[in-house]
Amino acid sequence: MTNHWNDIANSDCVLIMGSNAAENHPISFKWVLRAKDKGATLIHVDPRFTRTSGLCHHHVGLRPGSDIAFLGGMIKYILDNKLYFEEYVREYTNAPLVVNKKYGFKNGLFAGFDAKKAAYDKKAWAFELDDKGVPVRDASFKNPRCVLNLLRGHYKRYSITAVAKATGTPAKDLETVYKAFAATGRPDKAGTILYAMGWTQHTYGVQNIRTMSMVQLLLGNIGVAGGGVNALRGESNVQGSTDHGLLSSSFPGYLPGPTSAHATLADYNATTPKSADPMSVNWWQHRPKYMASLIKSFFPALSPEEGYALLPRVDAGKSLLDYYWQSVFHKMGQGEIKGLFAWGMNPACSGPNSNKHRQAMTKLDWLVNVNLFDNETGSFWRGPGMDPTQIKTEVFLLPCAVSIEKEGSVSNSGRWIQWRYAGPAPWGETKPDGDIMLELMEEIRKLYQQGGAFPEPVLQLGIDGWKEGHAFSPTKVAKIMNGYFTRDVKIGDKEYKAGEQVPNFVVLQADGSTASGNWLHSGAWTEKGNLMARQEHSQTEDQARIGLFPNWSFSWPANRRIIYNRASVDKNGKPWNPDKAVITWDGKTWVGDIVDGGGGPGAKHPFIMQKDGFGAIYGPGCADGPFPEYYEPAESPFAKHDFSSQARSPVYYKAPGEQLAVNDKKYPYIGTTYRVTEHWQTGLMTRRVPWLTEAEPQNFAELDPVLAKAKGIKNGDKVVLTSPRGKIECVAMVTPRLKPYTANGKTVHVIGTSWHFGWLVPEDGGDAANLLTAMVGDPNTGIPESKAFMVNIEKKAG
Repeated sequence: MTNHWNDIANSDCVLIMGSNAAENHPISFKWVLRAKDKGATLIHVDPRFTRTSGLCHHHVGLRPGSDIAFLGGMIKYILDNKLYFEEYVREYTNAPLVVNKKYGFKNGLFAGFDAKKAAYDKKAWAFELDDKGVPVRDASFKNPRCVLNLLRGHYKRYSITAVAKATGTPAKDLETVYKAFAATGRPDKAGTILYAMGWTQHTYGVQNIRTMSMVQLLLGNIGVAGGGVNALRGESNVQGSTDHGLLSSSFPGYLPGPTSAHATLADYNATTPKSADPMSVNWWQHRPKYMASLIKSFFPALSPEEGYALLPRVDAGKSLLDYYWQSVFHKMGQGEIKGLFAWGMNPACSGPNSNKHRQAMTKLDWLVNVNLFDNETGSFWRGPGMDPTQIKTEVFLLPCAVSIEKEGSVSNSGRWIQWRYAGPAPWGETKPDGDIMLELMEEIRKLYQQGGAFPEPVLQLGIDGWKEGHAFSPTKVAKIMNGYFTRDVKIGDKEYKAGEQVPNFVVLQADGSTASGNWLHSGAWTEKGNLMARQEHSQTEDQARIGLFPNWSFSWPANRRIIYNRASVDKNGKPWNPDKAVITWDGKTWVGDIVDGGGGPGAKHPFIMQKDGFGAIYGPGCADGPFPEYYEPAESPFAKHDFSSQARSPVYYKAPGEQLAVNDKKYPYIGTTYRVTEHWQTGLMTRRVPWLTEAEPQNFAELDPVLAKAKGIKNGDKVVLTSPRGKIECVAMVTPRLKPYTANGKTVHVIGTSWHFGWLVPEDGGDAANLLTAMVGDPNTGIPESKAFMVNIEKKAG
């Protein structure tokens, strides 16, 4: 999230898209309703009418998978009617920057596409540079290759008529949303967007979010109170796990993971982004400091260069998608992977094409399931269609403590790192995750001391720093995350002693004198103590005006609550909206939030994490294009669309051999998955709670009355949902919350089902919805497309 939870209350218009926030993120909705009480307009864009829709001023439906058409139309509407915040766009975004002459777009493909590799050469999308290496900038917007003019040209096809045809959304509803949200493109107004998995789980999920980011930049809604692009997390620590580098492409703190092409630390550091513009903060220029400090936190006895040699790499000749979830399970099914730790996960239900996931696990030699209870993953060998006598996989269950039995930090959606203290002691023989990991590493280390291939990373890993006695210590690890000095050092006029906690990430060094497990967490546990545990309401009058609580917990980075806040003021340091000022220059210093980038007014470009310092309306770093382009989902009712001749993303991930339904009469309806309030994730905990299973005892298929009548299905009937990959039995829920859509001249029906069930418990609860979904995904992240796939529905015989 760019902003924080309670900042939503500062919005003049809240657009919720790709989320059913009222039911699935109810704490977020507290602040949405505060905004409504203050006069904000609430808009919900969703294929289904939900409890969120009922609390909004406008509910607008659209066909699942057509979001980029919807948002591309909004961009065209803003540009055509000159509703963008011109000064903000000119001074703070890359709209005036000029793109090189190689760039082009034709028939749904950007310049640089290699059909054999199914990938783009992004060099074709680079900016034109002057003789100093600074991007050429045309503040008059007269150059036809400046970003703003390329943007106009790209979205000229996205007329309201074209968008209505693709999305099934009536033109009048499109205009209602466009007009209401575009009204925030003024200095004294702000709009925010809330999204969740409804946007990310697509073969163009990243571009869904990119498109809305572009809208927010055009309207001047980034860095301001009540603005931003804000992701709603479905777990208490999803933000924290992301910060600590769960993707194979990144290390903790969003440091890019090294590849086999980076033989030495010097080779890796040579890839550090550089900017010749003196006004660009280019915060990633400090990456060598953060990487060296990270390495020292791993291997405290080694130099950064020595420790780097022990780090895992990805193959420079392969796509990162080869290392993501779906590819890993495909390789597992081919017998290429011998063992699996399923830690706090249930891939037998949560993975797309779950039948393929379950079959893949039969090819393993061993599987370790670390969880609270047995689940469909740990018991895959005795599940539907399995013959245990033919399965060689040896399965181990390591029982884990529940969250309230563990001490440690969690990072919420608003980037607040908060400290949790343990409640009751772990039950029975269960153990906290940290203790399990520590015991495993100690035993693995004993084995490697006897010999083995490449033992150094295991033997040099600094696990002694994790311990308090013989037990795992969350406090010691938190201090390592913050960072400490490895030797006496003088930085400027300040002297620090070996072992002293670093005060913040600004003092981290590239020479091995500092260690930090995550530079973003520097400042969270310093010599002043555990700032994550703070629960103080103290604030200044200016902070109170917009709900900043700087002394409650710790927010990364640097306790900043609204990132890119330098964009909330003009070049003289005067807030665009003085009534909701995030920062203000008082003539000597900044007051309010922690300012982005340092220096006085006009000293630096505000988007300090971008190499050139500007908000990226044009984004040449994505795998699928510098501008989001509309493509159909991998599975859809349509073989083509009107925006271009390229029906589907040319670079999306598809597992080898995956069967897909496109305009297939056997699977004529759009399927989509979602959550319900009564259950959580794959239901491992909630399906075992009697009052929750009483409230939601079985999986269901939600369908509209028109389709139900045509298929002879009544509310409560048992039905069978099928796709090219599998089938599930569930209960029909006939409701007008869903409606048919007329898209591309064709009537399209949508069937929704929840993803919380599995065959293990409760009895007759039904099996996983992901038995139906395909192993296809976004080319940037690999996330599966669970929000738009093709199915059929029939009343169960007998």
